[in-house]
This record gives sequence, C-alpha cells and structure tokens, in this order.
Amino acid sequence: MNILLQRIIDKIVHTGTLTVTGPNGATRTFGDGTGTKTHVVIHTRRAERAIALHPSLAIPEAFMEQELDFVEGDVLSFLHLIYQNMGISWTDSNWGKLLNTARLAFRPLQQFNTHRRSRKNVEHHYDLSGELYKLFLDDDMQYSCAYFERPDMSLEEAQLAKKRHIAAKLRIKPGQTVLDIGCGWGGLSLYIAKAFETDVLGVTLSHEQHQVATERAQAEGLDRHVHFEIRDYRDLSERFDRIVSVGMFEHVGITQYQTFFDKCATLLKPDGVMLLHTIGRTAPPTTTNAFIRKHIFPGGYIPALSEIMPAIEKSGLAITDVEILRLHYAETLKHWRERFLANREKVKEIYDERFCRMWEFYLSGSEASFRWQDLVNFQIQLTRRNDALPITRDYMSKCEKALEMHEKAHSPDAPAKKPAAKPTAKRRVSGGK
Repeated sequence: MNILLQRIIDKIVHTGTLTVTGPNGATRTFGDGTGTKTHVVIHTRRAERAIALHPSLAIPEAFMEQELDFVEGDVLSFLHLIYQNMGISWTDSNWGKLLNTARLAFRPLQQFNTHRRSRKNVEHHYDLSGELYKLFLDDDMQYSCAYFERPDMSLEEAQLAKKRHIAAKLRIKPGQTVLDIGCGWGGLSLYIAKAFETDVLGVTLSHEQHQVATERAQAEGLDRHVHFEIRDYRDLSERFDRIVSVGMFEHVGITQYQTFFDKCATLLKPDGVMLLHTIGRTAPPTTTNAFIRKHIFPGGYIPALSEIMPAIEKSGLAITDVEILRLHYAETLKHWRERFLANREKVKEIYDERFCRMWEFYLSGSEASFRWQDLVNFQIQLTRRNDALPITRDYMSKCEKALEMHEKAHSPDAPAKKPAAKPTAKRRVSGGK
C-alpha cells in the first residue's frame, strides 16, 4: 500500500474496523476491531496516489470510475466510520484549520455566480431527465428537506408536513400575492395557491422544472392563479405580500448574499413576510466539498448562520424567527437513497453505471454529512416591519392544524359529505388573525 496513504489512515482511524486492499493485493486492517466492518478495495495505483493527495475528491471519483469498490459495507458505512473518527467537523484539527484558511482564500472565485454562470450551474443538475427524479422523490417532486413530525412518517407525509410548516410561518391570507424563488417542479407554489386562494409567481432557471411546473398548473386548473417563469431573481421588479425560497439559497453564491437580500427587501411589500429555507452548517465557514462542487452542484455553497446574518441586517429586513431543523434532512436523504438504489437499474437505463455510482456517493455522502457532521437546515423568517406578525408563535401551530384538517377534508380518501341544505361560502385556510 502507498506509504503516505497508510500513514493518513493510521492517523485518522482509531475506532471501528476499516480494511483496505491495495492494487498489489496486500490487505491491512485499521482501527480497534470494533463496530461495523468496512472493507475497501483500491484497484489501481493511480487511484491510490490520488486518494493519498486529495481524499475528499479522489475517493468518490475512484468509486465512480470503478477503481474503488466496497466488498464489505458500503459508502454510507465507510463515511460513518471516517466521521466517527474525525469528529463533527474536519476543521477541528490544527491541520484542518490551516487547510481551511488556505481554501477560503479561493472561495470567492468558486462562488462568483453571474446571471450566465447561475443558469449554467442550475442546468447542470436540475435539467437532468425528469424520469430520474421521479424514481426517488415523493409524488409531489419535493427536492428539499422534508419535515418529520413523527419518526414513522412516510416521505410523502413528511414532505406535505414541510409545506404546511413553511406556509404557516408565512401567515398567508386569501387574495395575497406570493413569490416562490427557486420554485422547483412547482409543488409548494401549487399547494399555497390551493390552500389559501392566492396568486403565486414561481421563478426558476431550469427549463425542465419550468415545463413540468407549468403542465402541473394547467392540469390542476390553477394556471390563472399560479404562473411559472424562467427568470433570475435579480431581474424581478414586482412587489409581493409574501416571498418564499426553499432550497435555492445554496446556489446563490456567497459573493451574492447582499444582492439577494437587498433584492428581496425591494420585492417585499412594507407589511410583507418572507421565509428562507436553506441548508446550513453549525460549524464555522468553510468551502464546498470538492466532489460536490465539481460533479453535483457547481457554484453551490452551504453557509454558516454567521455568513447570512450580516447581509440580512444590511438589507433592512428584520429577522423575526429562526428555526434549526436537525436530522430532518438525514431522514429525507435516507428515503431518497433507498429509493434510488431500489431503482438503480432503471437509472442505469437512463444514464450509465458511472452516473449511478456518482449519485450513490452523492446521496450517501449527503446523508452522512447531515447525520454525523455539521449540516442542518435553517428556516429564517423575515419582515420589513417589526409589527408585521403576532408577537408569539401560536399562530404557526394553529395554521398547521387548520391546514392538516383542510387536507384531510379534501383528500380522495375523505368520506363523501352530504349536500348542505343551504349554499355556504367556500372555506378558506387563513394564516391567523
């Protein structure tokens, strides 16, 4: 085995059992022999050298190219073992802090997301085949962190609970206008329009998502109230009562944070409310994982809360509520990973073996980061006026309960109601008085 790689593994792995077979057939076991056993086989010397020099990029790339395999355990168990030994953040060690400082110097270049570059980055990931996403997402095509009110929830139930949770924080009233920045395949926009009888504009840079969302609005008879456009948020000029952005802020780029919140402040009406739902980290600022940046989300970045707050404060927006969702995304990714692997052969028919391996590492690595490292989700509620919302959070839970009752009443499985003796006004869900 490569001497440098052997020394690196020796220094990292103290707990657990990691067996590594090198390209020459020699096998060595690291750790104390406890816990789940993981056995990695490195097939080529090229991969062995690359892993020693840049493991966070070379390990997933070697797996993609079939130069590395797991003969015992899998990607998730391997990462669990590594993170168990490294701690919650790789920057905790002195060497990690030094390396992180050096990488931070180059971060602005990686995050320089102009209009053209932003569109290209979005197309790289979100304009993949729609059939791919249908194989592992829920029925509503929610591609962001679900909300597990109960541990036994299905993915579909948890994603519906997520939409309720977000809508309740927006305190929407019938007849208001809503902007959905980064609307995905349109699920949240359609949900809000139906539940609150509002007009919603959803914007995206993905042609694939725009087409699907538009078709959904037409199929559900909501195209007069929900409109989807391919537009950059920086090009908007209308004003809205409510703004919501779910899973888009990760693609803004740290050099554009001030631009993002300044624009949101101008788009939000004086008594408006905004809800930002984004992946975040509990550890200090760092850089995007090299594998994720190169192969999955070019231009993407997961911020610390300390990087978001200054831009909000300078924009004139007021922070009225912050919630940290812990482990919810780990559970979401577990569902996605299991569904993806169950449909692996179908994915291979759409793309190829290399793509399957790349996405297996992406989904497993993401789950591991939310489960055993420093990744969480932030939900940040913003207003322009300090009195735009009630001074207690009771209205949120009341609205969530009302929405849940509304969903059950309109479910296809709901018992048929007897016709009313007299015509009654259509019941609306309100965000609270």
